Amino acid sequence: MPDIQSLPKSIFSGTFHTGHCQGIAVDTERRVIYYSFTTQLVKTDLEGNFLGSVTGLLGHLGCIVLNPEDHKVYGSLEYKNDAIGAGILSRIGADTVQDGFYIAIFDGEKITAENQNAERDGIMRAAFLTRVTEDYLGTAENGKKHIRGCSGIDGTAIGPVPGEEDKKPYLFVSYGVYSDTEREDNDYQILLKYDIAELNRYAMPLSQENMHRSGAEMKEEMFCVYTGNTTYGVQNLEYDPYTETYVMAVYCGKKPGFPNLPMYLADAKVPAREEVLKGCGSAVGKVLQLAPGGEEHPSGVNGYRYPYGSTGFAALGGGYYYVSYDETTKEGWNTTVRLCKWNGIDPIAPVE
Repeated sequence: MPDIQSLPKSIFSGTFHTGHCQGIAVDTERRVIYYSFTTQLVKTDLEGNFLGSVTGLLGHLGCIVLNPEDHKVYGSLEYKNDAIGAGILSRIGADTVQDGFYIAIFDGEKITAENQNAERDGIMRAAFLTRVTEDYLGTAENGKKHIRGCSGIDGTAIGPVPGEEDKKPYLFVSYGVYSDTEREDNDYQILLKYDIAELNRYAMPLSQENMHRSGAEMKEEMFCVYTGNTTYGVQNLEYDPYTETYVMAVYCGKKPGFPNLPMYLADAKVPAREEVLKGCGSAVGKVLQLAPGGEEHPSGVNGYRYPYGSTGFAALGGGYYYVSYDETTKEGWNTTVRLCKWNGIDPIAPVE
């Protein structure tokens, strides 16, 4: 755990033109912070001084997480031709891309200048995720497009398998899930677990004109968390060692019968249970329980009305966090990252 007293209470990202902040990753040891601004990765020091950026992405870079063991940044990277993908391509003047979903791995030590190229400058490699791509392109048993409502991926976290004692860290990535009140098989948040060493073994530089499929052989494990449908699934996912939970910051859902809250906590102290998945016919999955606390609801889903975290959330240990407070102005998009502390009621509030 870092010396909290040495950390600034707020950090301003700077203003960028590539889309709103999607996530943050903090390296307290090297005193730098990374921001995903949709199609670029930005690096500053903890005082907010710009250090470099990675550009040239034609896809959506979402939630990012720092691996303290190798100091690399891992993020969800998706290429698709739906409304989100078309909006990104239109903004950067491109036409279409090949549908595909990846874990991007950035070597932060090599980010030393502005507008370094993601393809050519040896900074980024990526591992292909077969399961996500198949579910995105597939058709569910109910005839609906996109299995389990999969719209791709977004949230990323590094942490242990819930309920296991060895605490070995894995990379977890969450599905994006389309908002759809007319289907019943999209009420779970889907988390896929990957071995970090395997991700690095398969990761390769990515040519966006001819995207590789290295990583198709990787094994994943799927976990489900019953929250009710949310708009585009888990935006930011983070393992919090203080509460021993996987924090899921979301855009609120719209389905009647659910609380439609912006934050849910999956209990990492309790192992997953094999259950028949609600609304999914006879399908069986490994289901994680929501941690006690927050607002209770007749649906059995509980969570918090905490309105922040969906654009960036990093657990620092000891109940402290850096949380993104994003802003859109006529000049572009920015965020102020604020130091916050768990109080169990809000449940997180800024440190004054």
